[in-house]
Amino acid sequence: MVAASATKTAASGPAASGIVLTFPPRFLWGVATAATQVEGHVLNEWTNFTARDGGHCRIACDSYHRYAEDIDWMTQLGVKACRMGIEWSRLQSAPYAPLNRSELERYDDLLGRLQTAVITPMVVLHHFSNPPWISSAGGWTSPATVPVFVDYVTRLAAALRHRVRIWNTFNEPDTYASCTYLLGEFPPFHKARLNSFRAVIRHMADAHRQVCRILRQAGSEQGPVEVGFSKNWTFFEPFHPASLWDRLIAAIGHTAFNRFVLRQFLGGDRKTSSTYLGLNYYGRVRFRNGRPLVPVAGLSRETLAGMGVICDDMFERHPPGMEVVVRHLSRRYRLPLYITEHGAASTDEDFRQRDLKENLTSLHRVIREGADVRGFFYWSLLDNFEWQFGYSKKFGLVEVDFADEKLPRRMKALGGVYRQVCRENSICCP
Repeated sequence: MVAASATKTAASGPAASGIVLTFPPRFLWGVATAATQVEGHVLNEWTNFTARDGGHCRIACDSYHRYAEDIDWMTQLGVKACRMGIEWSRLQSAPYAPLNRSELERYDDLLGRLQTAVITPMVVLHHFSNPPWISSAGGWTSPATVPVFVDYVTRLAAALRHRVRIWNTFNEPDTYASCTYLLGEFPPFHKARLNSFRAVIRHMADAHRQVCRILRQAGSEQGPVEVGFSKNWTFFEPFHPASLWDRLIAAIGHTAFNRFVLRQFLGGDRKTSSTYLGLNYYGRVRFRNGRPLVPVAGLSRETLAGMGVICDDMFERHPPGMEVVVRHLSRRYRLPLYITEHGAASTDEDFRQRDLKENLTSLHRVIREGADVRGFFYWSLLDNFEWQFGYSKKFGLVEVDFADEKLPRRMKALGGVYRQVCRENSICCP
């Protein structure tokens, strides 16, 4: 892989006093979305869920009808890739049922429009949602879900091999399993069920290995097939290193959410199923007296900033961690990486711009060392339905006005910055 480079800019122009960090040729700059979060008009376990802000996903961004417009926004951003979900519940009405032809044709049209726009799709097969008949049968705690999912993917691979060559089997199995069975924040809202958490991870890992083989065997008319899953990596740390209690909590978090999940998916010869590893990286959680120092735990950004804990509207930002985790995963698993999600939830566009530049600078350093990172997908293209938080968390490069029933879109300031990064394959840092 061609390494990244850094050059000093000339003494004129908008970046005169900075360093231009250039990424490798053919580096994939993209955006990410998820079906339930943007499409609307879906029947799954989220349909009747009411979020903390009173919102629901029944319309979401209406991308179900407006995907052509959303692809136009991608074109304006200059991205060359889109990580997108295909909603299982649209395509199968029962276990082992044939795929719904009209819904399949809609996704085929969407993928064809991306192809015309020269935007490479990375298709996510499971992103936090299930058909109702899966949920009613125990979901991913049941081993019976595995062969049903394998059947679905086998049919989908045959139907879309002319459109798709990069597949992402599971998005953040750790987040899904923990929010569903440990924290009680995702349907069916169970808490403290460690055995269920571990069963979900094991069954998803089993399904991942099986469908990776199927997808690779099916091939693609678009070129060599790439298959992997996306691991959310969070650094769990004590706020005061001398606190034994907080060190213990952080160690438990790291063991459950990072080590256990990676061992199930990539341990031993299991990594041979995947051709790449997807990394979703947002930052870290530090603990003080057992309490996580993050806004989603009820602490204000201002209070946290006074403690030196710099956060967006959800978690602590930790740009140096991007370099650390990419280096660790590259050396440990020897797989190419995609940054399949990174973004900041905030209405402060200056903050978001600084966060992007700091994280890309950190990523650039580790690529220059030799880490094989193939692309970066910003979360997210649009402001969207952010699960238990509803529409209160603003991740989009493109704003969606949810107060207006027409759901108008508007490019944000960060969208302009990201457009320049995508088009120039570089970022200028002071």
